[in-house]
Amino acid sequence: MFFHLFPRLRHLAVAVVGLAAGASAAPAASYDLVVYGGTPAGLAAGITAAREGASVVVIEPTKWIGGMVTGGLSSTDLGKQECIGGFPREYFKRAAAIKSETPLWYAEPQANMAAFQAMLKEAGVKVVTEQSLKALEKKSGRITSLTTADGQVYQGRVFVDATYEGDLLAASGVSHTLGRESKAQYGEPLAGIHPMPVRPHGADVMGVACKCVGGTGPHYIHGTPCKINARGDDGKLLFGVTELKGKPGDADKLTQAYNFRVCVTQRPDIRVPFPKPEGYEPARYELLLRLIQSYSEVAFGRLVHLGQIGHGKVDLNAQGFFSTDYPGGNVGYLEGDAATRERIAKDHVNYVQGLLYFLGNDSRVPQKLRDETNTWGLCKDEFTDNGHWPYALYVREGRRMISDYVMTQRDVQREIFKPDTVGMGSFVIDCHIVQRIVAEDGTVTDEGSFQDAPAKPYQIPYRSIVPKKAECDNLLVPVCLSASHIATCSLRMEPVYMALGQASGLSAAMAVKGNVAVQDVSVPALQAKLREQKAVLDLPNLVLGPASDQLAGVVVDDAHAEFTGSWVSSGYGAPVDDASHNDADSGKGEKTARFVAQLPAAGRYEVRFAYSSAPNRAASVPVEITHAGGVAKVWVDERKPGVHDKVFVSLGTFDFAANQPASVQVSNAWTRGFVSVDAVQWLPVK
Repeated sequence: MFFHLFPRLRHLAVAVVGLAAGASAAPAASYDLVVYGGTPAGLAAGITAAREGASVVVIEPTKWIGGMVTGGLSSTDLGKQECIGGFPREYFKRAAAIKSETPLWYAEPQANMAAFQAMLKEAGVKVVTEQSLKALEKKSGRITSLTTADGQVYQGRVFVDATYEGDLLAASGVSHTLGRESKAQYGEPLAGIHPMPVRPHGADVMGVACKCVGGTGPHYIHGTPCKINARGDDGKLLFGVTELKGKPGDADKLTQAYNFRVCVTQRPDIRVPFPKPEGYEPARYELLLRLIQSYSEVAFGRLVHLGQIGHGKVDLNAQGFFSTDYPGGNVGYLEGDAATRERIAKDHVNYVQGLLYFLGNDSRVPQKLRDETNTWGLCKDEFTDNGHWPYALYVREGRRMISDYVMTQRDVQREIFKPDTVGMGSFVIDCHIVQRIVAEDGTVTDEGSFQDAPAKPYQIPYRSIVPKKAECDNLLVPVCLSASHIATCSLRMEPVYMALGQASGLSAAMAVKGNVAVQDVSVPALQAKLREQKAVLDLPNLVLGPASDQLAGVVVDDAHAEFTGSWVSSGYGAPVDDASHNDADSGKGEKTARFVAQLPAAGRYEVRFAYSSAPNRAASVPVEITHAGGVAKVWVDERKPGVHDKVFVSLGTFDFAANQPASVQVSNAWTRGFVSVDAVQWLPVK
């Protein structure tokens, strides 16, 4: 049934210089711009360049164009909407206008496809589908042509690699990497192998009463909610669980999990039952079953994420510990040949379809959950030429170029301003599960995912979308740009890719007109044209909070606080060291945050407390200061902003003894509204 399903199959062993052998005798086709990859970034580049008068061809290896936006990802990941302008905002407005009462950013896949098709036609962009890269010719540091599987040669003055995988940049010999850097390589706290702790929570996590270790807390997108034995009755590891290789912070070649974003509905008039996949294997879902059995009445909407889009349709995505993500299933995909990629794509189809079929049909699944699952189904009017299944495998992370500037964790949290900005990002650092591993106690936990790593709105430099000039001077890379794994986890959103596609298209047109290398395009002129086209390159009131290592005295940030209960990290406001925590206005009386400092000498210190103020904060937050004379208690009105360094309030001045820890503990007992904690500062008083 899914005879044209397998996305983005490419021949990777073809790379190089001068490999035009096997091309047909058909005359070469010449264009100002050749775009490889009909993703949203590629289409944005092509349309933008064509509007500037360039001749453009977009070559897409699969049957369909539009990548994830037309292939199932309809509940658009936005970050801060004010960071999105120019081509992506124009496009999403166009898609929403195709059907009445469609919310901006959340059009149906068919509307997204129609919008792209109309914009391509209006701009006069030639589109070639079902043709993968066969050979590439490069001379004197420039790509001169590429040959597709049918033997057609496409000559170009500038090329754009808009693939999710980075196939053209790899074939062109441009420096790149894949997988995860070590924590030491760029000094990124989140980098490398990153086991997640088991986070025992109760009803608020799964929406039900929990048989696991108790407690209450907010719903968590990632993380293990309870202890589950990693082995079956035979002593062997359950399907999908592996032994950890390496230690926390180490580099490896693994990427976050792929899946399918499935368009589903409860509308009886268009609902199609979830299919039973070929070669269905219930044993693949034993870990899911054990998770379900740990809760009394888990809901379907806690096992998958249901993002509402237009007209009674929903974008079904992964969330939580066991969902439609397939950790480890993508190993070998990026470097694999066409057959390998096809096999991995098929395996992902079977895995995701099997999970939905399992939830609706396995007799061990509670009847209530089975019945709820079966109120959902595929949409009869979507992907009608593909069995109603989405086109695109969600390649969340591919190769990454290594250029003159590599964006890292600092660039999305603190070093956010760039003189050569050509776009903005703002999404949290969102990494899905990389692998499921056995913990020391024999239970299973996920590894590689983050749930509380905020990002500030940040500028993306032109230097990160162009290669090193000595390696290639006529290539632009808006998707697999020069960024670390951690930075990519925030950058990897379709509106960001489209904004960088727009910048790439304009730069290509300017390089052609000026007959210059893409590295020599005038960035101020490029920025001026982008602003003319309403692209967002900066935000007028964007500010950073202070860095703890630049403040006087002794400062303990919330990153080093001792928490009890479930606190949520946030980048709201201008916090110290990029983030603060809050109690999610839940679990009142159950949560504390304790800040402990080793003071350099005994003496008298003023103690200051930082938090992110807002109207919905608690008006009377209890804070205890442990000092040489005992314990002092004060109440802080977090609705009011701090006065010192714009974030701190004074808790008072106290004496502290030598060799005794100084501490401040914040509680959410008896509070109404959100309780925020950011940092505590001890300032010596003379």
